[in-house]
Amino acid sequence: MSNYFINALALLQDVTAPVGWRGQIVNGIVHPDLAKFLVVGAILFVIGVAGVLTRRNIIVIFMSVELILNAANLNFVAFSRYLQLTGNQNAVAGQVFTVFIIVVAAAEAAIGLGIVIALYRNRETIFLDKIDLLKW
Repeated sequence: MSNYFINALALLQDVTAPVGWRGQIVNGIVHPDLAKFLVVGAILFVIGVAGVLTRRNIIVIFMSVELILNAANLNFVAFSRYLQLTGNQNAVAGQVFTVFIIVVAAAEAAIGLGIVIALYRNRETIFLDKIDLLKW
């Protein structure tokens, strides 16, 4: 176990990539490609969707929505960087979309938190099963 840990640390510390499989691993860590970012974005998106669909706490649902928006931001920035490397002139559009998404997410968090505080003051709960404002 400790030998594996020492080898992993040596891979991270050795910036000059040796030849062979160690060089490929170090090169993949130092210079990640588009696919790695898309996989991380997909994992964030799936975690966010699972949180929205399975949780009953409204604050956890808001955090899951933020994860979904961050997954979209990661994909926009990754594609923007990929287009910059290929020499496309419209490569900054993904970063502009990311800024707009961050602004919308901040507004959503502020308004959502206000709604949650108002619901908690009225119903004294933040669970979606207990909130039935439209029922008499």
